[in-house]
Amino acid sequence: MRFARPELLWALLLLPVLAFWLAAQLVRRRRALREFAAEPLLSRLVRSASMEKLVIKSILLVVAALFLILAACRPQWGSSLQQVTRQGVDVLLAIDVSESMLAEDIKPSRLAKAIEESSRLLDRLTGDRVGLVAFAGAAGVACPLTLDYNAVRIFLDDLSPDMISYPGTSIAEALRAAAKVFGPEQRKFKVMVILSDGEEQVEEAEVEEAAKEAASQGLVIHALGVGTPSGGPIPIRSPSGEITGYKKDQQQRVVTTRLDETLLARLSELTGGRYLPATAAESELDHIAEEIAGMDKKEMQARLTTQYEERFQIPLAIGLAALIAEALLSGRAKAEPREGARDRTSREMAA
Repeated sequence: MRFARPELLWALLLLPVLAFWLAAQLVRRRRALREFAAEPLLSRLVRSASMEKLVIKSILLVVAALFLILAACRPQWGSSLQQVTRQGVDVLLAIDVSESMLAEDIKPSRLAKAIEESSRLLDRLTGDRVGLVAFAGAAGVACPLTLDYNAVRIFLDDLSPDMISYPGTSIAEALRAAAKVFGPEQRKFKVMVILSDGEEQVEEAEVEEAAKEAASQGLVIHALGVGTPSGGPIPIRSPSGEITGYKKDQQQRVVTTRLDETLLARLSELTGGRYLPATAAESELDHIAEEIAGMDKKEMQARLTTQYEERFQIPLAIGLAALIAEALLSGRAKAEPREGARDRTSREMAA
């Protein structure tokens, strides 16, 4: 036997508390009667309430609580093997880890926001394989396609500008890396979600050419713009994490990096996807998840799983029966005939 909700077994620790409280109530009841009346009136009052029945009622309440808690824990025994088929699409998250993503016009930073958005998007996906690509001036696969979302989150937490040695930003390189991950075999069921500030440092025509090639292979690109149009400087931090200055150009002017939505929107348009800016409300993630959920699905995995038989009905029935019995059981003793009535009945029977 196993329990589907074993954590609820801790509630069994409340049963001794309930039993003690019920016993204390009985003792308090009897003490109150003794303070209220003296003999022989006390004997008549005690006879009117059967102490044995009150004890039985208390026991029934404890038994009912016991079995209702067991029912809530969902006991299971008996099992069968069932084949479960999982359907979904392949989703590749492409995250910009260039230096411009360190700007803090979105708190705590653009990169931190992109990582958070990616993790929240995973919460909205079901049955889809997910992979991870990091890109700056070059691109690399940080995590291959997998159904293990926790593994993807582990790689997400390790993203930083230091992992790509080529400076700058090249979305075209990210698209080429995606083509290698998906392969040319299937022309459907492929989605790429790019999270970037859109500051491309190669020719836009090269990016469009890569996007058209991706679209011809059936890849749908959704883009999330991370940053603000007003932009912000790129902080330089010490090993301890303190800001020691801001990145400057060759004329020693502080570089201001801004969100460029034009290229990201163009990529989405060319591949039949959507462009949305990242917001604090994260409603854009709902839209992206809906787009992915509305796509044609492919069979991702078929496996045998063990299905356990639910048996909560048995303790539930016992618990309810104990409650009903407690409610129907009267706590009063059977009425005994008075002495005069008893003598009169005896004389009538003798006559």
